[in-house]
Amino acid sequence: MSEVDQMDVDVEAIPPNNSNSNNNNNDSTVAHPQTKKKKFEIKKWTAVAFWSWDIAVDNCAICRNHIMEPCIECQPMAISDTETECVAAWGTCGHAFHLHCISKWIKTRDACPLDNQRWQLAKCGK
Repeated sequence: MSEVDQMDVDVEAIPPNNSNSNNNNNDSTVAHPQTKKKKFEIKKWTAVAFWSWDIAVDNCAICRNHIMEPCIECQPMAISDTETECVAAWGTCGHAFHLHCISKWIKTRDACPLDNQRWQLAKCGK
């Protein structure tokens, strides 16, 4: 049985009840075919999906912007310059920051801002 056969969306005729085996043609014993009403009808269907990056850190702890949005240094240029992107930098500790933000931080202190471990770049990119 296919999925279409299992769905209850089409109007189907229900066979008449022939429990009386005698040949009375009274109006009371003649069964008229009944129709089964639809439970619902789909008029329009719109799919909605949510997604997120598989990272533990959503915001840059230095500038407090979302990690996939431009940092505070790149925001003024993001409107006019769409060619350059503000990339994220992940450390071996698992924390993520904007590359511009962590570069400035490393100039003053060579440690992760969140856990004070020595900063080592694990990967860099969008």
